[in-house]
Amino acid sequence: MGRGRDKRDNEADLAAGAGPVSRHAAGGAAGAPRHLGPLSTMPLWLKVLTSVVAVVLVAGIAFAGFWFFRLQGNISKAPLNAGGGGTESPANDATGRMQILILGSDTRDGKNSQYGTTDDSTGYGKSDVMMLMDISEDNKRVNVISFPRDLLVDIPQCTDRKTNKVYPARRGVMINEAMGEAGIGCAVDTVNKLTGMQVDHFMMADFNAVKELSNAVGGVDVCISDAVFDPDSGLRLPAGTSAVQGEMALSYLRTRHAFADGGDLGRIKAQQGFLSSLTRKIKDEGTLSDPAKMLKIADVVTQNLTVDDGLASIPALLTIGNRLKNIDISKVAFVAVPTTPAPTDPNRLVIAEPAGAQLFSALRKNVDLTDPTAPTTTPPPGESPTPTPSPTGTVAPVPPYNKAVQPVTVANGSGVPGRAQELVQVLVNGGFAGTSQFQAQPVAKTAVYYGPNFADVATDVAALLGIPAEQMIPLAAIQGVQVYVGSDFTTGTAFGAGAPALPSDIVNQTAGDKVCQQANPALIVRQ
Repeated sequence: MGRGRDKRDNEADLAAGAGPVSRHAAGGAAGAPRHLGPLSTMPLWLKVLTSVVAVVLVAGIAFAGFWFFRLQGNISKAPLNAGGGGTESPANDATGRMQILILGSDTRDGKNSQYGTTDDSTGYGKSDVMMLMDISEDNKRVNVISFPRDLLVDIPQCTDRKTNKVYPARRGVMINEAMGEAGIGCAVDTVNKLTGMQVDHFMMADFNAVKELSNAVGGVDVCISDAVFDPDSGLRLPAGTSAVQGEMALSYLRTRHAFADGGDLGRIKAQQGFLSSLTRKIKDEGTLSDPAKMLKIADVVTQNLTVDDGLASIPALLTIGNRLKNIDISKVAFVAVPTTPAPTDPNRLVIAEPAGAQLFSALRKNVDLTDPTAPTTTPPPGESPTPTPSPTGTVAPVPPYNKAVQPVTVANGSGVPGRAQELVQVLVNGGFAGTSQFQAQPVAKTAVYYGPNFADVATDVAALLGIPAEQMIPLAAIQGVQVYVGSDFTTGTAFGAGAPALPSDIVNQTAGDKVCQQANPALIVRQ
């Protein structure tokens, strides 16, 4: 009676202990089907292999999960900014140009207590090291810009995101004090204001991170011209090349007296030499392509690292590692911000002009510092390339604005008749078609004043004229942007005209250079 009847008959036979009816049995009689009987046995070797693969897969997943949660749990984070603006970068970390502020904290808490008392680093601590790492969009170049801790700068108004306490803006204070009151975000805002750029992320490490990292890579080679002993830091090295790790590596990076004339600039060059050697070692030994080595280093680094919210994940950190692993070390440029002794205190430094403005302008224009004549990628006329920070740390609107309709004026306070017309023409050629001019009272220092919501316009105007970002000043009474030209800008169409586009020695060294540091004669040990 069709397929249904056959099925019921088979089920009845199975219930009675008989085999199912075979469609191949002669005369339709029920018989044992040919395929019944003992099942074909899986070979022993295949069973063992399958079991081993299963165990490896489970163990691998468990291992990966363990390390992911371990590393993720290691990470500490803090807000990116302290100015009340956007706290996350709009850039694509995987493909866009990226600036990361690298900080070394002098905090004496926890594992760092042996280096002094907590009174030695009040509040959030000071930035013992400050470097801006600039990764090009095509992943072919990296600039590492060092800021001396003794550099006098203007710190914008900052808000402590933990307590919501507002700290007023300060002028002419050491840059390493920026994060002491309001946190790391205030250091970020200060660098934004100083350079006219936008820091996308930060990484802050403490003393212990240096010791542990140098141990993890098996030591870092450093070179010094003469045997030296610095009792303050504990650094003791023979002449020539030595591998430093642990406490000696930390002493090498902390010493303020062992190199050159015993000042901060000699210390910066030694730090850059250390990082260059570390870069070569990691690249030469294939560390970035070795999972075991990377896990060891990642564990050490994340235990001693504080990052912004945008970097507070293992995938985000891995993204940066992937971008750096194939860069030619000859294109990793180490630069120190050009400085000169402060007129009010020879023990402090200020930005040397026009070299400082030229460096920051070159960075904003994405110039290859190792080859300034190479073509650069500049934003099309009439567009603002990226959100740019105002001196208060806020982020300017993202959409491009129309330069042709912006209210821009040039006030001639230079004392040179007709001076404003020269600069108006530069701005008109740059797209600011409505720029006007007027004669003003003489002043000594050029400034770019801007009203509310015009920070992005002011940044572009200052860039066209090569005026340093630190000379941009918000002023509520102004509608638009006003370039007030002083007696420090009497010739040329760019601030500091007549000087080369970049000093020829702007790059101290690349990661491919093996440089021997000059010992401070006062600390040389005679052998």
